[in-house]
Amino acid sequence: RGSSTTECSKSERESERGEMTDFESVGKAFVGHYYKTFDAPGGRAQLGSLYQDTSMLTWEGQQMQGAQAIVQKLSSLPFQSCTHHVSTMDCQPSGQTGGIIVSVTGQLLVEGEQHPLKFSQVFQLMPSTPGNYFVLNDIFRLNYA
Repeated sequence: RGSSTTECSKSERESERGEMTDFESVGKAFVGHYYKTFDAPGGRAQLGSLYQDTSMLTWEGQQMQGAQAIVQKLSSLPFQSCTHHVSTMDCQPSGQTGGIIVSVTGQLLVEGEQHPLKFSQVFQLMPSTPGNYFVLNDIFRLNYA
């Protein structure tokens, strides 16, 4: 009896670790793709496929909804190119439908500038089709301190 309880608990722990690895790996892959695309010449215009009509972006307190409005905002930022350097990334499973919260901090170096800006960004990824996710929520802030 005690033996089966131990086996069940061990099995549950292995399952939890497997799921953890899954949402962590999805978050890591997403972050790599997002910033690589964002930083590429003309890349911000290519980010639209990551968003849907229900998606919302809050950029420095300014909110916009829908893939088209989000891409328009990202494409209109007052610099041609930049480089993101991710310092930390934390992921958690979110809700009953397989969502993932991804929190990122790092530094953003804008072309022509000498000093990088510290930033934080939070994404809520939601499953769209099996194995694929879209950005439901995206919150970006520069950290002045």
